[in-house]
Amino acid sequence: MSFRWLLQIIFYEDRNFQGRSYETSSDCPELTSYLSRCNSCRVESGCFMVYDRSNFQGNQYFVRRGEYGDYQRMGMSDSVRSCRMIPMHKGQFRMQVYERENFGGQMHEMMDDCDSIQERYRMSDCQSCNVMEGHWLMYEQPHFRGRQMYVRPGEYRNLREMGNSSVNRYTSMRRVLDSCESQHH
Repeated sequence: MSFRWLLQIIFYEDRNFQGRSYETSSDCPELTSYLSRCNSCRVESGCFMVYDRSNFQGNQYFVRRGEYGDYQRMGMSDSVRSCRMIPMHKGQFRMQVYERENFGGQMHEMMDDCDSIQERYRMSDCQSCNVMEGHWLMYEQPHFRGRQMYVRPGEYRNLREMGNSSVNRYTSMRRVLDSCESQHH
């Protein structure tokens, strides 16, 4: 049985859920096709990444069930332009992180959250990774702080050239767990 239909996010043109709205349960590369701008959202269920540029580019923000009445208070400089649904993952999580781009330098395999690659692995930076299982959030600063990037199964040869070019390095990683669905009836 597929639970994909349970995931839902509603975008609003204005802050505090005002103005026209658009709801979706899937990836949307260009929200301005539906709304002239997007300044708030309500996540009914599931987990999503929202982006301040079209085609899943720019600054990324993880949102889960709840209300987000003002994106600028979240640190976004502009309105949301695109969103990506994060599918539920059952099973193990596995990712190899590399110190340098193109899978160079030290490599460590992770199966759980890491709040600091400097403390755990003595690595100053993660510039490439191979996600074998699960969905992950990469953070610019230790202890899951700063700008973030969503990665799903696949090879990422140069994290600096991905959607959020203003991030110079990633130093902590967290699994996207099904707990984002735990509040759903």
